[in-house]
Amino acid sequence: MIEISTSPATTTLVIAGDLDLAERDQFPEIAARVVGLRRQLLVIDMCRVTFMDSTGAAFLISLADSGRKRGGATVLRGCDDRDLFVLEVCGALDLFRIDADHRCDPPVSASA
Repeated sequence: MIEISTSPATTTLVIAGDLDLAERDQFPEIAARVVGLRRQLLVIDMCRVTFMDSTGAAFLISLADSGRKRGGATVLRGCDDRDLFVLEVCGALDLFRIDADHRCDPPVSASA
């Protein structure tokens, strides 16, 4: 699941679950919506991502590349080492600013 929220200068994507080949059908619509919002800063919250493959990485890379072409920046927050490794292997880690200070909220239990 990918949720989009905006402020005057920022678009925030909150991603939950897998970001992979099985989810790719929704990527073009989300990318078009994000690009259409034309915000200078894109924040991608990865706190609840359970798995990301190269297809998911390509989606993030396309978002960052679109923002950079407009003079914007893309920030990743809540990425674990595995996700950063995938982006590094793709040769795209330098497209992103990494928010190393962000702390993800603990997961909510199903009984809550």
